[in-house]
Amino acid sequence: MCDSVDVTQAVLAKNDGLAAGLRADLARRGVSVVNLLSSPGSGKTELLGRVLARAVEREIPVAALTADLATENDAHRLARSGAPVKQLLTDGLCHLEARQLRGHVENWLPEDTALLFVENVGNLVCPASYDLGENLRIVLMAVTEGEDKPLKYPTAFGSAHLVVLTKTDLAEPAGFDAAAFDAHVRRVNPGVEIVRSCARTGDGVDTVLERVLAVRDGAPVHRPPLAPHPHGHVHGHVRQEPGLAAGRRS
Repeated sequence: MCDSVDVTQAVLAKNDGLAAGLRADLARRGVSVVNLLSSPGSGKTELLGRVLARAVEREIPVAALTADLATENDAHRLARSGAPVKQLLTDGLCHLEARQLRGHVENWLPEDTALLFVENVGNLVCPASYDLGENLRIVLMAVTEGEDKPLKYPTAFGSAHLVVLTKTDLAEPAGFDAAAFDAHVRRVNPGVEIVRSCARTGDGVDTVLERVLAVRDGAPVHRPPLAPHPHGHVHGHVRQEPGLAAGRRS
């Protein structure tokens, strides 16, 4: 057991160093990175496509990397926005790591890019532990996933700088309890902003883009209890309460 823990910590420590170096390199180039985390089916790709399109309309130099285990379907969808997009295939790996991102940034990212959106693998467990050198971590969840999801995945939600609720047009038929969701989010991440969105209607798209631009321009970022360390993976833990599982690392 100890050997397994030691190996995991060594892997994370190595990723920490690469992420810190990548963050510094991109900062020198004037690039802000947004790491998007969610479960599969959250509507992350559709919402990101809308945000990218809005940025292109406003002539903001933006690009996106999208990660999946297989297929380039999401890259084709995001490319409709008019922004430069590249698919990153993980060949079975359930999360992105800084080393993968660095290779694509060095070999592909357009020189004038100011914002880079990284659509992580659909998974709320493993990706939460890996810093990608991001400036902003957004965790998304659809109303169809149930209002108690933040309690089930406290590491992901507890490390978010911003939480985005998607598919809000389905809240009523899904029987979604918005007040309970807000309470659960703030139980694992006090003070975090929750943005409500619907890619179908465009609700929340401008708000998400404005929050990202504010960070790019130097606005202070919310400090979550499980904040990605400035030089590495998430640190700390969520205070145990009845019915709240401890945060996990993978």
